[in-house]
Amino acid sequence: MSRIGKNPITVPAGVTISVNGDNVVTVKGPKGELKQEVDRDITVVVNDGKVEFSRPTDQIRHRSLHGLYRALIANLVKGVTDGYQRKLELIGVGFKASNQGNLLDLTLGYSHNIVFEVPKEIKVATAQEKGQNPTITLEGIDRQLIGQVAAKLRSLRKPEPYKGKGVRYMGEVVRKKAGKAAGK
Repeated sequence: MSRIGKNPITVPAGVTISVNGDNVVTVKGPKGELKQEVDRDITVVVNDGKVEFSRPTDQIRHRSLHGLYRALIANLVKGVTDGYQRKLELIGVGFKASNQGNLLDLTLGYSHNIVFEVPKEIKVATAQEKGQNPTITLEGIDRQLIGQVAAKLRSLRKPEPYKGKGVRYMGEVVRKKAGKAAGK
């Protein structure tokens, strides 16, 4: 039995979970509504404030899907109650970030500014305090979407291993390499 898949999800107060005939799970909460399609082999049962998942056989495919869908639905429940937040920091001389609504204007050392449109489901905020690196904060209820947008922003200028310049997640540790002088 999957250790993750067999754990039931407890539904907090104010959250309603429903499963329709097409195996689409809808989670409604104080922060919004999210939907997740579940594979037809995995059965989802909602009763007594708990969501339970079961699989028909012990095939490798069924075992892997069992834990996957349990984790995805747990992320939806946490998203509609608490929400998710991801912070990125810009490290480098002259690196800047500003936003007007959901348009993010980035100066990352290229010959031009990069204008990035953040999806409307995500709230974006930028901060630039003296003595600190500029930061970008992404907030929303969809964990997958926030992770995807954060990864895309990071890919615009990945942290390089010699000086550590680039866009990185807050708290990310970049292993630095020794330069040419260390080889002698």
